[in-house]
Amino acid sequence: MNEWSISRRAIVKALLVGSAAPWVMNSRAFASSCKDHIVRVGSMGAPDSLNPFATWSSFWPLVFTYDFLVGVDAQRHSDRKGFAKTWSVADDSLTWIFKIWPDMKWSDGQPATARDAAFTYNYLLGSIGKPDELSIGQNSTSGMEQIASVSAIDDETLQIVTKAPTRWPIDNYLLIIPEHIWKDISYSDARSTFQNDPPLVGTGPMIVAEFQQAQFVRFAPNPYFRTGQPKTAGMINYLFTTQDPIAQGLKSGSLDYGGVTAAQWADLSKDPDIVVGESRVEQRDYLAFNTASGDGAGSTKALQDPAFRDAIGYAIDQKTIVDRAMRGHADPGVGLVMPVATDYYSDLADIMRHFDLAEAGRRLDAAGYRDTNGDGVREDKDGNNFQLELITGKASGVNEIPIAAVQLVAGWLGQIGIPVSVTQLDSGALNARVASPAKGGGGWDLVIASNWLSTSPHDLLIMGSSNAIGLQNRSYWTNEKFDRYLSEVDVTVDLKKSQELVDRAARLIYTEAPYIMLSYPLVLEAHRKDCFEGWGSQDAISQWGYFPLDRLKPQNG
Repeated sequence: MNEWSISRRAIVKALLVGSAAPWVMNSRAFASSCKDHIVRVGSMGAPDSLNPFATWSSFWPLVFTYDFLVGVDAQRHSDRKGFAKTWSVADDSLTWIFKIWPDMKWSDGQPATARDAAFTYNYLLGSIGKPDELSIGQNSTSGMEQIASVSAIDDETLQIVTKAPTRWPIDNYLLIIPEHIWKDISYSDARSTFQNDPPLVGTGPMIVAEFQQAQFVRFAPNPYFRTGQPKTAGMINYLFTTQDPIAQGLKSGSLDYGGVTAAQWADLSKDPDIVVGESRVEQRDYLAFNTASGDGAGSTKALQDPAFRDAIGYAIDQKTIVDRAMRGHADPGVGLVMPVATDYYSDLADIMRHFDLAEAGRRLDAAGYRDTNGDGVREDKDGNNFQLELITGKASGVNEIPIAAVQLVAGWLGQIGIPVSVTQLDSGALNARVASPAKGGGGWDLVIASNWLSTSPHDLLIMGSSNAIGLQNRSYWTNEKFDRYLSEVDVTVDLKKSQELVDRAARLIYTEAPYIMLSYPLVLEAHRKDCFEGWGSQDAISQWGYFPLDRLKPQNG
Protein backbone atom coordinates (compact mmCIF):
# COMPACT_ATOMS: atom_id res chain seq x y z
CA MET A 1 0.00 0.00 0.00
CA ASN A 2 2.93 2.26 -0.70
CA GLU A 3 1.43 3.95 -3.74
CA TRP A 4 -1.40 6.39 -4.10
CA SER A 5 -4.11 5.13 -6.36
CA ILE A 6 -4.29 6.95 -9.70
CA SER A 7 -7.83 8.13 -9.05
CA ARG A 8 -6.97 9.46 -5.58
CA ARG A 9 -3.92 11.32 -6.89
CA ALA A 10 -5.90 12.84 -9.77
CA ILE A 11 -8.66 14.05 -7.47
CA VAL A 12 -6.31 15.56 -4.93
CA LYS A 13 -4.17 17.25 -7.59
CA ALA A 14 -7.24 18.74 -9.22
CA LEU A 15 -8.56 20.02 -5.92
CA LEU A 16 -5.21 21.42 -4.82
CA VAL A 17 -4.50 23.51 -7.91
CA GLY A 18 -5.69 26.67 -6.19
CA SER A 19 -5.30 25.87 -2.52
CA ALA A 20 -5.32 22.88 -0.24
CA ALA A 21 -7.67 24.59 2.18
CA PRO A 22 -11.02 24.11 0.37
CA TRP A 23 -10.43 20.39 0.00
CA VAL A 24 -9.53 19.85 3.61
CA MET A 25 -12.38 21.98 4.89
CA ASN A 26 -15.16 20.83 2.63
CA SER A 27 -14.50 17.36 1.28
CA ARG A 28 -16.04 14.37 2.97
CA ALA A 29 -15.10 11.87 0.25
CA PHE A 30 -11.68 11.26 1.76
CA ALA A 31 -12.23 12.53 5.26
CA SER A 32 -10.35 9.73 7.00
CA SER A 33 -6.85 8.44 6.46
CA CYS A 34 -7.52 5.26 8.46
CA LYS A 35 -8.29 3.09 5.44
CA ASP A 36 -5.31 3.91 3.25
CA HIS A 37 -2.81 4.20 6.14
CA ILE A 38 -1.40 7.49 4.82
CA VAL A 39 -0.49 10.02 7.53
CA ARG A 40 -1.80 13.49 6.75
CA VAL A 41 -0.03 16.47 8.26
CA GLY A 42 -1.01 20.12 7.99
CA SER A 43 1.65 22.79 8.37
CA MET A 44 2.27 26.49 7.77
CA GLY A 45 5.59 25.90 6.02
CA ALA A 46 6.45 27.45 2.67
CA PRO A 47 9.19 25.29 1.16
CA ASP A 48 10.42 26.77 -2.10
CA SER A 49 12.98 24.16 -3.15
CA LEU A 50 14.11 20.65 -2.29
CA ASN A 51 17.74 21.67 -2.66
CA PRO A 52 19.26 22.08 0.83
CA PHE A 53 22.13 24.16 -0.55
CA ALA A 54 19.79 26.77 -2.04
CA THR A 55 17.16 27.42 0.63
CA TRP A 56 16.50 27.80 4.35
CA SER A 57 12.75 27.34 4.00
CA SER A 58 12.54 23.59 3.44
CA PHE A 59 13.57 22.10 6.78
CA TRP A 60 10.20 20.45 6.55
CA PRO A 61 10.02 18.38 4.31
CA LEU A 62 13.74 17.60 3.94
CA VAL A 63 14.26 16.46 7.54
CA PHE A 64 12.07 13.41 6.92
CA THR A 65 14.21 12.30 3.96
CA TYR A 66 17.77 13.27 4.93
CA ASP A 67 19.66 12.57 8.15
CA PHE A 68 21.87 14.87 10.16
CA LEU A 69 25.17 13.32 11.15
CA VAL A 70 24.12 13.73 14.82
CA GLY A 71 21.84 16.73 15.39
CA VAL A 72 19.62 17.85 18.24
CA ASP A 73 17.32 14.83 18.55
CA ALA A 74 20.17 12.34 18.82
CA GLN A 75 21.70 14.29 21.70
CA ARG A 76 18.41 14.72 23.56
CA HIS A 77 16.93 11.26 23.00
CA SER A 78 18.85 7.99 23.14
CA ASP A 79 16.40 6.28 20.77
CA ARG A 80 16.62 8.88 17.96
CA LYS A 81 19.82 8.69 15.94
CA GLY A 82 20.92 10.24 12.68
CA PHE A 83 23.47 9.12 10.09
CA ALA A 84 25.94 8.29 12.88
CA LYS A 85 25.15 5.55 15.36
CA THR A 86 27.78 6.67 17.90
CA TRP A 87 30.34 9.44 18.24
CA SER A 88 33.25 10.44 20.47
CA VAL A 89 35.96 13.07 20.76
CA ALA A 90 39.63 12.39 21.54
CA ASP A 91 41.46 13.81 24.54
CA ASP A 92 42.82 16.60 22.35
CA SER A 93 39.22 17.88 21.92
CA LEU A 94 39.98 18.20 18.20
CA THR A 95 39.54 14.74 16.69
CA TRP A 96 35.99 13.41 16.44
CA ILE A 97 35.16 9.84 15.41
CA PHE A 98 31.70 8.91 14.15
CA LYS A 99 30.62 5.32 13.65
CA ILE A 100 28.12 5.08 10.81
CA TRP A 101 25.33 2.50 10.89
CA PRO A 102 26.65 -0.73 9.34
CA ASP A 103 25.08 -1.89 6.08
CA MET A 104 22.91 1.23 5.83
CA LYS A 105 21.45 2.00 2.40
CA TRP A 106 20.08 4.97 0.54
CA SER A 107 16.45 4.79 -0.49
CA ASP A 108 17.54 3.72 -3.99
CA GLY A 109 19.36 0.70 -2.57
CA GLN A 110 22.90 2.07 -2.89
CA PRO A 111 25.20 1.70 0.16
CA ALA A 112 25.15 4.69 2.52
CA THR A 113 28.55 4.98 4.14
CA ALA A 114 31.00 7.29 5.88
CA ARG A 115 32.19 8.26 2.41
CA ASP A 116 28.85 9.97 1.73
CA ALA A 117 29.16 11.94 4.96
CA ALA A 118 32.74 12.91 4.09
CA PHE A 119 31.58 13.95 0.63
CA THR A 120 28.85 16.18 2.11
CA TYR A 121 31.29 18.07 4.32
CA ASN A 122 34.09 18.23 1.78
CA TYR A 123 31.67 19.41 -0.92
CA LEU A 124 30.94 22.42 1.28
CA LEU A 125 34.56 22.90 2.35
CA GLY A 126 35.71 22.89 -1.25
CA SER A 127 33.42 25.79 -2.09
CA ILE A 128 34.79 28.16 0.56
CA GLY A 129 36.29 31.28 -0.98
CA LYS A 130 34.99 30.53 -4.45
CA PRO A 131 32.58 32.88 -6.27
CA ASP A 132 29.85 30.26 -5.91
CA GLU A 133 30.52 29.44 -2.26
CA LEU A 134 27.69 27.36 -0.78
CA SER A 135 26.74 29.92 1.84
CA ILE A 136 23.04 30.60 1.36
CA GLY A 137 21.10 27.44 2.25
CA GLN A 138 20.60 25.13 5.20
CA ASN A 139 23.59 23.13 3.97
CA SER A 140 25.95 26.06 4.31
CA THR A 141 29.63 26.75 4.85
CA SER A 142 28.75 28.74 7.98
CA GLY A 143 30.85 27.36 10.84
CA MET A 144 33.03 25.23 8.60
CA GLU A 145 35.98 27.59 8.94
CA GLN A 146 36.59 25.65 12.15
CA ILE A 147 37.19 22.38 10.29
CA ALA A 148 40.73 21.21 9.50
CA SER A 149 39.81 17.99 7.70
CA VAL A 150 37.06 15.45 7.12
CA SER A 151 37.84 11.92 5.98
CA ALA A 152 36.29 8.45 5.77
CA ILE A 153 38.62 6.01 7.53
CA ASP A 154 36.50 3.16 6.21
CA ASP A 155 32.85 2.66 5.24
CA GLU A 156 31.72 2.84 8.85
CA THR A 157 34.13 5.40 10.30
CA LEU A 158 34.14 9.16 9.73
CA GLN A 159 36.82 11.41 11.19
CA ILE A 160 36.43 15.16 11.63
CA VAL A 161 39.42 17.15 12.86
CA THR A 162 38.79 20.72 14.00
CA LYS A 163 41.27 23.58 14.17
CA ALA A 164 40.34 24.37 17.77
CA PRO A 165 38.04 22.78 20.34
CA THR A 166 34.40 23.10 19.28
CA ARG A 167 31.16 21.15 19.50
CA TRP A 168 30.28 22.04 15.91
CA PRO A 169 30.76 18.47 14.59
CA ILE A 170 27.78 17.26 16.62
CA ASP A 171 25.81 20.52 16.81
CA ASN A 172 25.63 21.35 13.11
CA TYR A 173 22.47 20.52 11.19
CA LEU A 174 23.85 19.78 7.76
CA LEU A 175 21.84 17.18 5.88
CA ILE A 176 23.91 14.21 4.70
CA ILE A 177 23.47 13.75 0.95
CA PRO A 178 24.34 10.83 -1.37
CA GLU A 179 27.61 11.26 -3.24
CA HIS A 180 26.38 9.31 -6.26
CA ILE A 181 23.58 11.88 -6.80
CA TRP A 182 25.50 15.08 -6.07
CA LYS A 183 29.08 14.44 -7.18
CA ASP A 184 28.59 15.97 -10.64
CA ILE A 185 26.57 19.01 -9.50
CA SER A 186 28.62 22.21 -9.79
CA TYR A 187 28.68 24.74 -6.97
CA SER A 188 26.97 27.25 -9.22
CA ASP A 189 24.11 24.85 -9.93
CA ALA A 190 23.90 23.67 -6.31
CA ARG A 191 23.23 27.18 -5.03
CA SER A 192 20.86 28.20 -7.80
CA THR A 193 19.40 26.13 -10.63
CA PHE A 194 19.57 22.54 -9.40
CA GLN A 195 16.09 21.73 -8.11
CA ASN A 196 16.76 18.29 -6.64
CA ASP A 197 13.46 17.10 -8.03
CA PRO A 198 11.65 14.14 -6.46
CA PRO A 199 11.82 11.33 -5.89
CA LEU A 200 14.68 12.23 -3.57
CA VAL A 201 17.30 9.75 -2.40
CA GLY A 202 17.80 9.77 1.36
CA THR A 203 18.34 7.64 4.45
CA GLY A 204 15.37 8.94 6.46
CA PRO A 205 12.12 7.03 6.96
CA MET A 206 9.99 9.09 4.55
CA ILE A 207 11.20 9.97 1.07
CA VAL A 208 9.84 12.99 -0.80
CA ALA A 209 8.05 11.49 -3.80
CA GLU A 210 6.16 14.55 -5.06
CA PHE A 211 6.28 18.28 -4.40
CA GLN A 212 3.72 20.88 -5.43
CA GLN A 213 4.89 24.27 -4.19
CA ALA A 214 2.42 26.02 -1.87
CA GLN A 215 0.16 22.95 -2.01
CA PHE A 216 1.56 19.68 -0.68
CA VAL A 217 4.50 17.33 -0.33
CA ARG A 218 3.90 13.61 -0.72
CA PHE A 219 6.21 11.06 0.90
CA ALA A 220 6.69 7.33 0.36
CA PRO A 221 8.13 5.03 3.03
CA ASN A 222 11.81 4.21 2.61
CA PRO A 223 12.04 0.46 1.90
CA TYR A 224 15.69 0.48 3.02
CA PHE A 225 15.30 2.44 6.25
CA ARG A 226 17.85 1.14 8.74
CA THR A 227 15.32 -0.10 11.33
CA GLY A 228 12.95 -1.50 8.71
CA GLN A 229 10.42 0.01 6.34
CA PRO A 230 7.96 2.24 8.25
CA LYS A 231 4.58 0.67 8.87
CA THR A 232 2.53 3.48 7.37
CA ALA A 233 1.81 3.66 3.64
CA GLY A 234 3.25 7.17 3.37
CA MET A 235 2.64 10.74 4.38
CA ILE A 236 1.21 13.89 2.83
CA ASN A 237 2.20 17.28 4.20
CA TYR A 238 -0.40 19.86 3.18
CA LEU A 239 0.87 23.43 3.08
CA PHE A 240 -1.35 26.25 4.31
CA THR A 241 -1.17 30.00 4.65
CA THR A 242 -3.38 30.07 7.76
CA GLN A 243 -4.04 27.63 10.58
CA ASP A 244 -7.83 27.63 10.29
CA PRO A 245 -7.99 24.79 7.74
CA ILE A 246 -5.58 22.77 9.88
CA ALA A 247 -7.94 22.85 12.85
CA GLN A 248 -10.93 22.05 10.63
CA GLY A 249 -9.04 19.20 9.03
CA LEU A 250 -8.23 17.72 12.43
CA LYS A 251 -11.87 17.92 13.44
CA SER A 252 -13.13 16.32 10.25
CA GLY A 253 -10.49 13.60 10.21
CA SER A 254 -8.90 14.71 6.95
CA LEU A 255 -5.72 15.59 8.85
CA ASP A 256 -3.94 13.50 11.47
CA TYR A 257 -1.54 16.12 12.84
CA GLY A 258 -1.09 19.88 12.77
CA GLY A 259 0.19 22.91 14.57
CA VAL A 260 -2.64 25.04 15.93
CA THR A 261 -3.35 28.41 17.50
CA ALA A 262 -4.16 28.88 21.17
CA ALA A 263 -7.89 29.23 20.48
CA GLN A 264 -7.91 26.13 18.31
CA TRP A 265 -5.89 24.23 20.91
CA ALA A 266 -8.49 25.04 23.59
CA ASP A 267 -11.32 23.96 21.28
CA LEU A 268 -9.65 20.76 20.08
CA SER A 269 -8.78 19.73 23.64
CA LYS A 270 -12.49 18.96 24.13
CA ASP A 271 -12.57 16.46 21.24
CA PRO A 272 -12.26 12.85 22.49
CA ASP A 273 -10.56 11.78 19.25
CA ILE A 274 -7.83 14.42 19.49
CA VAL A 275 -4.82 14.80 21.77
CA VAL A 276 -3.36 18.28 22.25
CA GLY A 277 0.12 19.06 23.50
CA GLU A 278 2.53 21.91 24.04
CA SER A 279 6.26 22.13 24.59
CA ARG A 280 9.04 24.67 24.88
CA VAL A 281 11.09 25.11 21.76
CA GLU A 282 13.88 27.33 20.46
CA GLN A 283 11.73 29.93 18.70
CA ARG A 284 12.30 33.59 19.52
CA ASP A 285 9.74 36.26 18.59
CA TYR A 286 11.33 39.69 18.48
CA LEU A 287 11.05 43.32 17.52
CA ALA A 288 14.11 44.35 15.50
CA PHE A 289 15.30 47.88 14.75
CA ASN A 290 16.91 48.72 11.43
CA THR A 291 20.26 49.91 12.75
CA ALA A 292 21.84 50.34 9.30
CA SER A 293 23.40 53.60 8.22
CA GLY A 294 23.90 54.42 4.56
CA ASP A 295 22.40 51.87 2.15
CA GLY A 296 19.29 50.21 3.55
CA ALA A 297 18.86 52.65 6.46
CA GLY A 298 15.44 53.34 7.91
CA SER A 299 13.50 56.58 7.90
CA THR A 300 15.31 58.12 10.90
CA LYS A 301 18.78 58.05 12.43
CA ALA A 302 17.10 57.45 15.80
CA LEU A 303 16.99 53.75 14.93
CA GLN A 304 20.79 53.75 15.10
CA ASP A 305 20.79 55.21 18.63
CA PRO A 306 21.00 52.67 21.50
CA ALA A 307 19.35 55.19 23.86
CA PHE A 308 16.30 55.42 21.58
CA ARG A 309 16.06 51.65 21.28
CA ASP A 310 16.50 51.16 25.02
CA ALA A 311 13.69 53.62 25.73
CA ILE A 312 11.39 51.71 23.38
CA GLY A 313 12.16 48.58 25.40
CA TYR A 314 10.33 50.12 28.38
CA ALA A 315 7.21 50.50 26.23
CA ILE A 316 6.93 46.75 25.51
CA ASP A 317 4.96 44.62 27.99
CA GLN A 318 6.04 41.03 27.36
CA LYS A 319 3.70 39.63 30.00
CA THR A 320 0.68 41.20 28.32
CA ILE A 321 1.84 39.82 24.97
CA VAL A 322 1.97 36.35 26.52
CA ASP A 323 -1.34 36.66 28.34
CA ARG A 324 -3.37 38.35 25.61
CA ALA A 325 -1.78 37.55 22.26
CA MET A 326 -0.38 34.10 23.11
CA ARG A 327 -3.16 33.12 25.56
CA GLY A 328 -0.54 32.02 28.05
CA HIS A 329 1.21 29.61 25.68
CA ALA A 330 4.61 31.32 25.75
CA ASP A 331 7.34 32.54 28.06
CA PRO A 332 7.90 36.32 28.23
CA GLY A 333 10.82 37.50 26.13
CA VAL A 334 14.00 38.71 27.79
CA GLY A 335 17.29 38.16 25.97
CA LEU A 336 18.76 36.14 23.12
CA VAL A 337 18.73 32.92 25.14
CA MET A 338 15.41 31.13 25.41
CA PRO A 339 14.34 29.04 28.47
CA VAL A 340 14.68 25.71 26.66
CA ALA A 341 18.44 26.38 26.45
CA THR A 342 18.79 25.43 30.11
CA ASP A 343 22.60 25.51 30.13
CA TYR A 344 22.67 29.17 29.05
CA TYR A 345 19.39 30.83 29.97
CA SER A 346 19.36 33.86 32.27
CA ASP A 347 16.46 36.19 33.04
CA LEU A 348 18.99 39.06 33.22
CA ALA A 349 17.18 40.19 36.37
CA ASP A 350 19.82 42.77 37.32
CA ILE A 351 19.54 44.66 34.01
CA MET A 352 16.09 43.68 32.75
CA ARG A 353 13.79 46.49 31.67
CA HIS A 354 10.32 46.75 33.16
CA PHE A 355 7.18 47.91 31.38
CA ASP A 356 6.58 51.56 32.16
CA LEU A 357 5.27 53.92 29.49
CA ALA A 358 6.11 56.95 31.60
CA GLU A 359 9.68 55.74 32.01
CA ALA A 360 9.90 55.14 28.26
CA GLY A 361 8.77 58.72 27.71
CA ARG A 362 11.29 60.11 30.20
CA ARG A 363 14.12 58.23 28.54
CA LEU A 364 13.07 59.44 25.09
CA ASP A 365 13.00 63.01 26.40
CA ALA A 366 16.45 62.60 27.93
CA ALA A 367 17.81 61.17 24.68
CA GLY A 368 16.56 64.20 22.73
CA TYR A 369 13.38 62.77 21.17
CA ARG A 370 10.68 65.18 22.35
CA ASP A 371 7.29 66.44 21.27
CA THR A 372 8.22 70.10 20.97
CA ASN A 373 5.06 71.36 19.28
CA GLY A 374 2.56 69.49 21.42
CA ASP A 375 0.91 67.56 18.59
CA GLY A 376 1.33 64.24 20.38
CA VAL A 377 4.07 63.03 18.02
CA ARG A 378 7.73 63.14 18.95
CA GLU A 379 10.41 64.52 16.65
CA ASP A 380 13.80 63.04 15.96
CA LYS A 381 17.02 65.02 16.29
CA ASP A 382 16.61 66.33 12.76
CA GLY A 383 13.26 67.85 13.75
CA ASN A 384 11.16 65.37 11.78
CA ASN A 385 8.01 63.78 13.21
CA PHE A 386 8.29 60.07 13.76
CA GLN A 387 6.25 57.81 11.48
CA LEU A 388 7.84 54.38 11.57
CA GLU A 389 7.05 51.49 9.25
CA LEU A 390 6.78 48.14 11.00
CA ILE A 391 6.89 45.14 8.70
CA THR A 392 5.91 41.64 9.67
CA GLY A 393 4.73 38.42 8.10
CA LYS A 394 4.71 34.65 8.23
CA ALA A 395 8.11 33.10 7.77
CA SER A 396 8.60 29.48 6.84
CA GLY A 397 9.65 27.05 9.55
CA VAL A 398 8.40 29.02 12.56
CA ASN A 399 5.13 29.36 14.43
CA GLU A 400 3.01 32.29 13.34
CA ILE A 401 3.13 35.42 15.46
CA PRO A 402 -0.44 36.45 16.33
CA ILE A 403 -1.39 39.78 14.78
CA ALA A 404 -2.57 40.78 18.25
CA ALA A 405 1.07 40.89 19.37
CA VAL A 406 1.90 43.25 16.50
CA GLN A 407 -1.08 45.44 17.31
CA LEU A 408 -0.08 45.64 20.97
CA VAL A 409 3.42 46.79 20.08
CA ALA A 410 2.15 49.38 17.60
CA GLY A 411 -0.36 50.62 20.17
CA TRP A 412 2.22 51.07 22.93
CA LEU A 413 4.56 52.98 20.62
CA GLY A 414 1.69 55.23 19.61
CA GLN A 415 1.02 55.98 23.28
CA ILE A 416 4.56 57.33 23.73
CA GLY A 417 4.33 59.57 20.68
CA ILE A 418 5.82 57.30 18.04
CA PRO A 419 3.13 56.36 15.50
CA VAL A 420 3.66 53.13 13.60
CA SER A 421 2.18 51.88 10.34
CA VAL A 422 2.05 48.09 9.98
CA THR A 423 2.76 46.32 6.69
CA GLN A 424 2.06 42.59 6.51
CA LEU A 425 4.04 40.63 3.94
CA ASP A 426 4.16 37.09 2.69
CA SER A 427 7.24 34.98 3.41
CA GLY A 428 9.07 35.82 0.20
CA ALA A 429 8.44 39.55 0.40
CA LEU A 430 9.46 39.66 4.06
CA ASN A 431 12.72 37.86 3.34
CA ALA A 432 13.44 40.26 0.49
CA ARG A 433 12.84 43.32 2.68
CA VAL A 434 15.09 42.09 5.51
CA ALA A 435 17.86 40.84 3.24
CA SER A 436 21.19 42.61 3.64
CA PRO A 437 21.33 46.09 2.09
CA ALA A 438 24.09 44.78 -0.19
CA LYS A 439 21.46 42.46 -1.66
CA GLY A 440 18.70 45.04 -1.98
CA GLY A 441 17.15 44.74 1.46
CA GLY A 442 16.45 47.44 4.02
CA GLY A 443 14.51 50.67 3.91
CA TRP A 444 12.17 49.54 6.69
CA ASP A 445 12.20 50.80 10.30
CA LEU A 446 10.96 47.98 12.54
CA VAL A 447 10.30 44.31 11.95
CA ILE A 448 8.46 41.78 14.08
CA ALA A 449 9.65 38.32 13.14
CA SER A 450 10.89 35.03 14.53
CA ASN A 451 13.74 32.63 14.23
CA TRP A 452 14.17 29.05 15.31
CA LEU A 453 17.68 27.66 15.52
CA SER A 454 19.34 25.25 17.93
CA THR A 455 20.49 25.79 21.52
CA SER A 456 24.18 25.64 20.58
CA PRO A 457 26.10 28.73 21.78
CA HIS A 458 26.74 29.76 18.18
CA ASP A 459 23.05 29.68 17.27
CA LEU A 460 22.04 31.46 20.47
CA LEU A 461 24.25 34.40 19.52
CA ILE A 462 24.02 34.39 15.73
CA MET A 463 21.37 37.13 15.68
CA GLY A 464 24.08 39.62 16.62
CA SER A 465 26.79 38.37 14.28
CA SER A 466 28.10 40.82 11.68
CA ASN A 467 28.64 37.79 9.44
CA ALA A 468 24.92 37.00 9.48
CA ILE A 469 23.52 40.37 8.38
CA GLY A 470 20.42 39.84 6.27
CA LEU A 471 20.21 36.20 7.33
CA GLN A 472 19.84 35.51 11.06
CA ASN A 473 20.93 39.07 11.93
CA ARG A 474 17.92 41.05 10.76
CA SER A 475 18.71 44.24 12.66
CA TYR A 476 21.91 44.82 10.64
CA TRP A 477 23.60 45.53 14.01
CA THR A 478 27.37 45.16 14.30
CA ASN A 479 29.59 45.24 17.37
CA GLU A 480 33.24 44.19 17.46
CA LYS A 481 33.12 43.05 21.08
CA PHE A 482 30.06 40.89 20.41
CA ASP A 483 31.74 39.34 17.37
CA ARG A 484 34.77 38.60 19.52
CA TYR A 485 32.62 36.80 22.12
CA LEU A 486 31.00 34.76 19.35
CA SER A 487 34.38 33.86 17.84
CA GLU A 488 35.61 32.71 21.24
CA VAL A 489 32.55 30.60 21.99
CA ASP A 490 32.87 28.94 18.59
CA VAL A 491 36.22 27.48 19.66
CA THR A 492 35.19 26.49 23.17
CA VAL A 493 34.20 23.02 24.35
CA ASP A 494 34.28 23.71 28.10
CA LEU A 495 30.70 24.33 29.27
CA LYS A 496 31.56 26.80 32.03
CA LYS A 497 33.62 28.99 29.70
CA SER A 498 30.87 28.81 27.07
CA GLN A 499 28.30 29.90 29.63
CA GLU A 500 30.43 32.91 30.61
CA LEU A 501 30.90 33.99 27.00
CA VAL A 502 27.22 33.59 26.13
CA ASP A 503 26.21 35.57 29.21
CA ARG A 504 28.58 38.45 28.36
CA ALA A 505 27.36 38.57 24.77
CA ALA A 506 23.69 38.33 25.80
CA ARG A 507 24.10 41.21 28.25
CA LEU A 508 25.91 43.35 25.68
CA ILE A 509 23.26 42.98 23.00
CA TYR A 510 20.45 43.42 25.54
CA THR A 511 21.95 46.76 26.60
CA GLU A 512 22.52 47.91 23.02
CA ALA A 513 18.96 46.81 22.18
CA PRO A 514 19.00 46.13 18.43
CA TYR A 515 16.28 43.62 19.36
CA ILE A 516 13.52 43.63 21.94
CA MET A 517 12.59 40.04 22.63
CA LEU A 518 8.80 39.67 22.74
CA SER A 519 8.20 36.05 23.66
CA TYR A 520 9.39 32.48 23.44
CA PRO A 521 6.28 30.72 22.13
CA LEU A 522 5.40 27.16 22.98
CA VAL A 523 4.62 24.77 20.18
CA LEU A 524 0.91 23.97 20.22
CA GLU A 525 0.01 20.84 18.33
CA ALA A 526 -2.80 18.36 18.01
CA HIS A 527 -3.10 14.88 16.59
CA ARG A 528 -5.88 12.43 16.09
CA LYS A 529 -5.67 9.11 17.89
CA ASP A 530 -8.18 7.10 15.86
CA CYS A 531 -6.01 6.12 12.87
CA PHE A 532 -2.41 5.79 14.02
CA GLU A 533 -0.51 4.90 17.17
CA GLY A 534 3.06 5.67 18.16
CA TRP A 535 2.81 9.44 18.48
CA GLY A 536 5.19 11.14 20.88
CA SER A 537 4.18 12.47 24.25
CA GLN A 538 5.44 16.05 24.57
CA ASP A 539 6.59 16.30 20.97
CA ALA A 540 4.04 14.35 18.94
CA ILE A 541 6.19 15.15 15.92
CA SER A 542 9.75 16.22 16.64
CA GLN A 543 10.63 19.73 15.62
CA TRP A 544 14.23 18.62 15.00
CA GLY A 545 14.01 15.29 13.16
CA TYR A 546 11.85 12.66 11.59
CA PHE A 547 10.34 11.23 14.81
CA PRO A 548 7.80 9.57 14.97
CA LEU A 549 7.44 8.86 11.24
CA ASP A 550 9.85 5.96 11.71
CA ARG A 551 7.55 4.23 14.21
CA LEU A 552 3.96 5.29 13.59
CA LYS A 553 1.72 2.38 12.71
CA PRO A 554 -1.94 2.05 11.79
CA GLN A 555 -4.41 1.25 14.55
CA ASN A 556 -5.21 -2.45 14.57
CA GLY A 557 -2.74 -3.09 11.78
